[in-house]
Amino acid sequence: MNMKKKLKPKFILGFLAFGLTGFLLISTLASDAVLNVLIRIRAESLYENAENIVSDCISSYDGNMVPLTSKKNEYNGLAKGIESFIWIADSEGTIIYDSEGTFTGRTIPSFDPASFAQGKNRISGYAETGFFYNMFSEKQLSVMSSIHVSYQTRGYVMIHIPISLIEQHQYEILNLMYLTGLVLFALSFLILLIFQLCVYRPLGEIIHAADEYAGGNLKYRCPVTSNDELGYLSATLNYMASELNNTEEYQRKFISNVSHDFRSPLTSIRGYLVAILDGTIPPELYEKYLNIVIRETERLNKLTEGLLTLNQLGSGSSSGLNLSSFDINQTIKDTCATFEGGCRSKNLTFNLTFSDKTMMVRADFGKIQQVIYNLVDNAIKFSKTDSTIDIETYDRNGKVFVSIKDHGCGIAKENQKKIFERFYKADNSRGKDKQGTGLGLSITKEIINAHQQNIDVVSTEGVGTEFIFTLMKI
Repeated sequence: MNMKKKLKPKFILGFLAFGLTGFLLISTLASDAVLNVLIRIRAESLYENAENIVSDCISSYDGNMVPLTSKKNEYNGLAKGIESFIWIADSEGTIIYDSEGTFTGRTIPSFDPASFAQGKNRISGYAETGFFYNMFSEKQLSVMSSIHVSYQTRGYVMIHIPISLIEQHQYEILNLMYLTGLVLFALSFLILLIFQLCVYRPLGEIIHAADEYAGGNLKYRCPVTSNDELGYLSATLNYMASELNNTEEYQRKFISNVSHDFRSPLTSIRGYLVAILDGTIPPELYEKYLNIVIRETERLNKLTEGLLTLNQLGSGSSSGLNLSSFDINQTIKDTCATFEGGCRSKNLTFNLTFSDKTMMVRADFGKIQQVIYNLVDNAIKFSKTDSTIDIETYDRNGKVFVSIKDHGCGIAKENQKKIFERFYKADNSRGKDKQGTGLGLSITKEIINAHQQNIDVVSTEGVGTEFIFTLMKI
């Protein structure tokens, strides 16, 4: 029972773990990735601005690196626009222009242009992060471009932007990502609701139904009716329970019928033998009643053989069949000949109609002969006096169809589906045929099923009954 209740907590824990993992990925890997992308984008933008300033310096170079006053104002505006510090230094590293005016005239200590953007803080060949030769107390993104005039380096343009400004943009993007992730995570709780309504609750109903079936309540029906896999599983469980319930009912009915059919002849046998032993039946009547006892034992033997046959055929497997090729028309003729005595008493005649003179089939000869015998015997029992029994064979789509039709009392529509059940007889008094076992049609159907063929019945009350079965034609 505990295992059944672990699915929902596991799903919720998995969902929360998914959300936590997503948050951690955004706050760590995504955070670093966003910062690196922003630094590279800003570095490219700053370097493009530095190249433009280099072009201005080269075009206005007259031996002096100090930019024109008009350009100074332009560079000051540019620095404010890109939130950066713009420096122009001579070849010795002395700052001759600073957009902020703070470092003008100062020389960059240990200035070595060749080592710029070469260390671990390198972003590209023209940009790096750091404190730029310890000129800043706050970490900067710095780009530098050389001013070459007449194949000589006359100076450098440097642009710096505090990393903290880039991080502010990073935080803005991350906050947007966090907000988006939070909204998505909140909306994704709909998945839990859908899981609860469409999966967990129906699954609980199915589990409850399984518990009911395990407890023996096979009449319970699972209420899940959705048109999905769970609905299919529910319908399958309901069908299984119905079949099991029918099987239990059938077993009870089967035992009752077997007991009834065994009890009647045994009671007769015992009664007659006791009467003979105690002298109730005089010696001159011994032969009469002993013949009755023999007939009752033959009835018991027939019933036993029928049950054994059903047990052998019950699996529907063809492995127990002795298949051979034979003429079904001749088999019908030979079988009908054995009923001449029974037909004479009711003045019945056989009307045989064969589409071909010879109709070869592949089947178990002995068992098919038993099928024909059972169906003809059944037709004789229920035929009206002075009527005919029509037997026809014809082929269609590679199969041979055998039809056996009587003109008797017929079978009620509500009983036609039950006639192949074991021990079933159409009337409430266990049938008009008191000597029958109620197994003939059951055995017939099992034999046909074992051949992987079909048998059907068509009947109208007061008109007659027709049985049609198929065999494999060769």
